Amino acid sequence: MFLPPAVLPLLFLACLLAPARALEASTPQPGTLQPEMTSPAMLWPDTPATRRAAQDFIDTLNRALLAQPSATLTLERWCGAHGIGDPALVRAERERAGEDGAPQEVRALLGADPQTLVRHRRVRLTCGAIVLSEADNYYRPDRLTDEMNAILDTTDTPFGKVVRPLDFRRRTLEARALWRPGEEAPASGALAVPRFVLAHRAVLTLPDGTPFSALIERYTSGVLAFPAPR
Repeated sequence: MFLPPAVLPLLFLACLLAPARALEASTPQPGTLQPEMTSPAMLWPDTPATRRAAQDFIDTLNRALLAQPSATLTLERWCGAHGIGDPALVRAERERAGEDGAPQEVRALLGADPQTLVRHRRVRLTCGAIVLSEADNYYRPDRLTDEMNAILDTTDTPFGKVVRPLDFRRRTLEARALWRPGEEAPASGALAVPRFVLAHRAVLTLPDGTPFSALIERYTSGVLAFPAPR
């Protein structure tokens, strides 16, 4: 079940609205299909059964993401269970051209005053050749170790793996379905899956509740890049 944003403090949702505007402009809305698929090899026939299966898989992944603090580890387990990538190892590809300063709303969420450095890391999480998600991560380097900051600055290691020693917690602000295949009438040919199927907004905190990262994550059709169940 997807979290209703109305039950969360309005401040937390507002803090991520500004960096999400570009996402809203480019993300397909529920019920809008785009034929472009993350993996050309992923061809599910468009039938009532495959639509129900796709819906079940997306809901299962969403529950798994909500239950664990690290999206990276959840995605690796997902890839291993469904044969996506060999080995099932998630890698972060930086998109430095899209990285910019943190909006004021995000700075407030992270407790950052005007003098506090907040970094922006935009990545695509991939497993093999499959893009699983695209994410914007705003984080406070002063709440990480020097070694963690060096790894984040110089490698493609996913953020969740780098900061794992912090024993961090994940507080989900919003989890939204961008596609509900079970609600649409089947068509002939292959099932057309939109570019994004899920969107999450979350804050990562230290065990004492201190926030150090704000995340916007868009999960792609690549999470279904395996043969349709028989």
